[in-house]
Amino acid sequence: MPEDTAELEARLEEQDAFEPPESFVEQANVSDESIYEEFEQNWPQCWEQAADLLDWDAEYDTVLDDSNPPFYEWFTGGELNASANCLDRHLDERGDEAAIEWVGEPVDEENRTYTYEELHREVNEFAAALRDMGVGEDDVVTMYMPMIPELPVAMLACARIGAPHSVVFAGFSADALATRMNAADSQFLVTCDGYYRRGDPLDHLSKANEGLGGVEHDVEATVVVERLREGDDHGHDLADGQHAYADLVADHEGEEVEPVSRDAEDMLFLMYTSGTTGKPKGVKHTTGGYLAWTAWTSQAVLDVKPDDTYFCSADIGWITGHSYIVYGPLALGTTSMMYEGTPDHPDRDRLWEIVDEYDATQLYTAPTAIRAFMKWGTEYPERHDLSSLRLLGTVGEPINPRAWKWYYKHIGNEDCPIVDTWWQTETGGMMVTTLPGVKTMKPGSAGPPLPGVDARVVDTEGNEVAAGDAGYLTVNKPWPGMLRTLYKNDERFIDEYWAEYSDTESDDMDDWVYFPEDGAKIDDNGYITVLGRVDDVLNVSGHRLGTMEIESAIVGVEGVAEAAVVGGSHEVTGEAVYAYVITEEGYDEDEEMRERIVEGVDSAIGPIARPEEVIFTPELPKTRSGKIMRRLLEDIANDEELGDTSTLRNPDVVSDIQQKVSGD
Repeated sequence: MPEDTAELEARLEEQDAFEPPESFVEQANVSDESIYEEFEQNWPQCWEQAADLLDWDAEYDTVLDDSNPPFYEWFTGGELNASANCLDRHLDERGDEAAIEWVGEPVDEENRTYTYEELHREVNEFAAALRDMGVGEDDVVTMYMPMIPELPVAMLACARIGAPHSVVFAGFSADALATRMNAADSQFLVTCDGYYRRGDPLDHLSKANEGLGGVEHDVEATVVVERLREGDDHGHDLADGQHAYADLVADHEGEEVEPVSRDAEDMLFLMYTSGTTGKPKGVKHTTGGYLAWTAWTSQAVLDVKPDDTYFCSADIGWITGHSYIVYGPLALGTTSMMYEGTPDHPDRDRLWEIVDEYDATQLYTAPTAIRAFMKWGTEYPERHDLSSLRLLGTVGEPINPRAWKWYYKHIGNEDCPIVDTWWQTETGGMMVTTLPGVKTMKPGSAGPPLPGVDARVVDTEGNEVAAGDAGYLTVNKPWPGMLRTLYKNDERFIDEYWAEYSDTESDDMDDWVYFPEDGAKIDDNGYITVLGRVDDVLNVSGHRLGTMEIESAIVGVEGVAEAAVVGGSHEVTGEAVYAYVITEEGYDEDEEMRERIVEGVDSAIGPIARPEEVIFTPELPKTRSGKIMRRLLEDIANDEELGDTSTLRNPDVVSDIQQKVSGD
């Protein structure tokens, strides 16, 4: 390593706070720290700033109706249409500009650019087709689709005619599709024949048809997008009640559909997320508050401007893609990028190739991906010019300081602020993070609550913890982007999100506290570090230890690429720490590395968090969406019968780890 590079790495390693570059501050959408005090003093009227980013068909008369907590209503009396806000209002000034840049997965694929005019045209044509098939206001339309542009077209077409959509991640099973259509009583499905992954065509329609077989009510119509190229289509013939998307759009060529005015509290979409009971929860988001929230956070946190080319690498099958690929960016009239494939096909520089080719100005991705980039090495980003990037973001889980600094140096060239964002499907958008043009960044800490967000870290009694102590993250005031309820299950909505710290008999908003079930700690400056889900908290000798905090300490050890920590039963301490570790290429999986990992945890957290076992593994059991299945690792640690592995990306990895443990 050259001497100047070594000095730089050493400086970054020691640094625990970073200021936003002056050049960024000068052009930032939000650059005045007084916004925090302004929003606090003017709450909830402060959220008029978010509503002002939208066009309203009828002006709202009340910002917040808090008369029936926790069933809050935002911008009551207001009417608007989400599709019109994302498309129609941009046509005069942005009609010829790109709304969506879509990059297909095969490298020889002809990528597609949709201008705002072109996207508006196709959304109208498909909206007309849906209407003619019988889709009306408040009919839930399910979408079981990969990252192809027809997915946002379908979402915006539904929004145009007032039909809520329910997107099911394409990697989910046929049974998951059936479960969600049954729960939503959805009678319409939009899907596709297949898609590409690592160069191979995947048959999706067979899985969709299998799922339809499990739907307990009549399905009135299914629309099938023909994504696969000739020769890759698996020879599918459409069944009765199934319609080719291209034919429907062609049959309604040039038609325009007047956007339906929706009440601010009318449902925009359902999103099903996992629950503690195993039964998916239908999170209900409404039109006015959600759209205002995603637009405001896109502008304030992601610094989105109309002339940007903004790249979020998430899948639209998850809430991040809804909020920060479709609704937030398009509401602001920017160019939003979509990528169908994976970051390592055909080579490990694919994402950097896309950033370079399209001059992307922001990159919003997941810590899981960043850790993979680290493992692969700097040679891949160094092949490309990444100087177009102005801001970097992370989403989905806490990011450890070492990965943060790698991202900052090797992707952002120390010129891009990083926003480490904490939020959930249920919150609709970002809640805890720095404003990039205002706040100092602290690697590993998400940051303070956003202006107007009352997030606190409390103990089991609901009292705020002292700086440096661990506790539970709560939100003590409502916010516009919040879920309104769980679909057809108000009781579960209260039980899962409000009952823990609220007086559920009270009609006073101040007595209601939202509990996202995350552990956290807070520092002297009000910066919040999220430690992971409460069910990812270990109890060792009476001490509560966040798995994310221990994992961060392990990944901070030189040579460690990724780690997963779980609890295993222990006759003395009750629960012991078991660490599953992936090393970087060129590092030995030996006793010396084990000792360095234990020392790293000792140094970062203390002996109480010292791993009982360090198990080296080439891979971790992950779902197709990238979530580590810690439950299976717990089964291995406790020598118990393994649970269901059908949702894993690579089910064989579990038996490989078992053999490794028994061999050790």
